[in-house]
Amino acid sequence: MPGSRGAKTRQSDGEPELLVVAGREIAISNPRKVLFPKPQYTKLDLVRYYLAVADGALRGAGGRPNMLVRYPNGIAAESFYQKRAPESRPAWIEVVTLRFPSGRTADEVVPRDAAALAWLANLACLELHPHPVRAEDLDHPDELRVDLDPVPGVKWVQVRKVAEVVRAALRDFGLTGWPKTSGSRGLHVLVRIERRWRFGEVRRAALALAREVERRAPKLATSKWWKEERHGVFVDYNQNAKDRTVASAYSVRPTPDARVSAPLTWDEVDTADPADFTLATMPQRFGTIGDRHARIDETPGSLEGLLELSARHEREGLGDAPWPPHYEKQPGEPPRVQPSRARAVKHPLIEIGRAKRKQDALAGLKRWKARHPKAAARLEPADVLVDRMRGRSSLWTRVRVNLQHVPVKLRPRQERLDPDEKTLESS
Repeated sequence: MPGSRGAKTRQSDGEPELLVVAGREIAISNPRKVLFPKPQYTKLDLVRYYLAVADGALRGAGGRPNMLVRYPNGIAAESFYQKRAPESRPAWIEVVTLRFPSGRTADEVVPRDAAALAWLANLACLELHPHPVRAEDLDHPDELRVDLDPVPGVKWVQVRKVAEVVRAALRDFGLTGWPKTSGSRGLHVLVRIERRWRFGEVRRAALALAREVERRAPKLATSKWWKEERHGVFVDYNQNAKDRTVASAYSVRPTPDARVSAPLTWDEVDTADPADFTLATMPQRFGTIGDRHARIDETPGSLEGLLELSARHEREGLGDAPWPPHYEKQPGEPPRVQPSRARAVKHPLIEIGRAKRKQDALAGLKRWKARHPKAAARLEPADVLVDRMRGRSSLWTRVRVNLQHVPVKLRPRQERLDPDEKTLESS
């Protein structure tokens, strides 16, 4: 893997490997620990990757408070997220104090240079998860985030089509979108905005945009929050609520092939394959063509047009939409109840299992399908709902099944959860 200019490496007598980055010495502990079993990428590989793409990674996450998403024993083991910066940290690591909707506060890491990226990678932080604000102004986001999340079974070609609808809608409202692969199945469109609006207003603008995209492409996209109501590509407006973060540009994702979130031009969206961008391939691309988002900060736009659209929606009776479950009930928010509970006949949902590890939850689903083969045969890809849940300090997975396509006489009843890890913290 290409190294980073300005970084010198010398092997110490002990286990750690010492890197000198921009004049700072960083000890990489367990440098040969394998984080990605299939390609055998190590922690040192991760560090060198972030040094190779540092300019681009800092453009996406630098100068912002970052939540830490850590995989200390690799992607096959348990992960956790950490809002608070470790107390044991170098004096040169910058932090800023955030206040969350819950009333709690946390000092979060603000990376400013390549040395900070190397330090984060040494903590096995695969992903950079910045808030959409600058450390100098925590109340006014400078970025609106359009998260295109395909439901199971939806192909990448449909994600690309919805992205083009997003691009056109943004252009009609005087805004510039910068696309990037999410590093998983979806696509993000980042929109730099003037620092004039608070989180609530930015979320309202994002909701208005999501509804406009759905209006323009109703068969391809949806703004529906509840998974059981979604189809096609979900435009996740709630990624703009305060305390929400997404993996930023150049983040390494916990996939078997170590995919990364790749900045693209709009011309590349039509031909890009997310699988082409990995921890191994991105440094060469970056070294050859540079950062596709190098000019992203030159075009901050106004939300006035989208906020006017939001106001029109409200006058027409289309008010707020559901917030994430751990937020307090908001004024004007519709009842926060799953449609399957309100209309059980239309959305007959049953829960299969809960587990700290996704593979354990999916193993429970496999056992359920073996017990109920006739029902399993009727399920469509979007009927299996796999939710990545956040507790206070841990991530866990919930698996549910929507039986809407299963004839009533073949529908299994709710069974005891398998697996059922009762110690999980609620979101």
